[in-house]
Amino acid sequence: MNTLRTVFLMTLLTLVLVGAGGALGGQGGALFALIMAGVMNLGSYWFSDKVVIKMYRGTEVTSGLLFEVVHEICQRNNLPMPKVYTLPQPTPNAFATGRNPQHAAVAATEGILQILSREELMGVMAHEMSHVKHRDILIGSIAATIAGAISYMAHFAQWSMIFGGSDEDDNPVAMILMMILAPIAAMLVQMAVSRSREYEADKGGARMCGNPHYLANALLKLEAANTQHPMPKVNEATAHMFIVSPLRGAGLKSLFSTHPPVEERVRRLQNMTIV
Repeated sequence: MNTLRTVFLMTLLTLVLVGAGGALGGQGGALFALIMAGVMNLGSYWFSDKVVIKMYRGTEVTSGLLFEVVHEICQRNNLPMPKVYTLPQPTPNAFATGRNPQHAAVAATEGILQILSREELMGVMAHEMSHVKHRDILIGSIAATIAGAISYMAHFAQWSMIFGGSDEDDNPVAMILMMILAPIAAMLVQMAVSRSREYEADKGGARMCGNPHYLANALLKLEAANTQHPMPKVNEATAHMFIVSPLRGAGLKSLFSTHPPVEERVRRLQNMTIV
């Protein structure tokens, strides 16, 4: 169901791109914006394992509990062994990155090693390896490219109206509405894609480690810790990568969040049966 939901959301995002392209920039403008967004996201996707790890000052480890847990998961599920990093942050969290299973990295903060049991840590790292297995970094990059293209077109249209470059037959009210609503719609769909992949990684991770309660218990601990002591200096562009959101907000937080509610994730895991 989550896979079908992801396909539906990606299709919807593409339709928003086509509709916004026709209204704001025509086929030529849509193609130009898509190419620009693609070039910007390609570098991020291709070098994500190096860029993000360096951003959070990760240190590669080749022994110890974290390495042993990841190695066991990979052996049990016949997956290539990724590079394993620890991050010098006390707030417990973890993420996976890399363009494919052969060029992947998983990272966990020092804080996560302090509060989780071995079984709970296994649930977390199995979740991250599920992201790697299902190439969620690629899916997220494609969604970001399409959403970015829509935002670029809205900016192009805005400058075109300011400097009188728009067609005289264009309805200015409709153009303004499209410039405002299209990027918001694209962002909402992009966030929904991210939430869908988190549910899928929860399910895949539970199967990889053999017990959904390992991850369910870990998520409760991680959410409580991140609520009480949020991670400082988080780059918002990378927030979606973490297993629980390192960002805290109010109001329409759930609508614009890259992560599903932890309560719902835990409920699904607790009701999950592994055959």
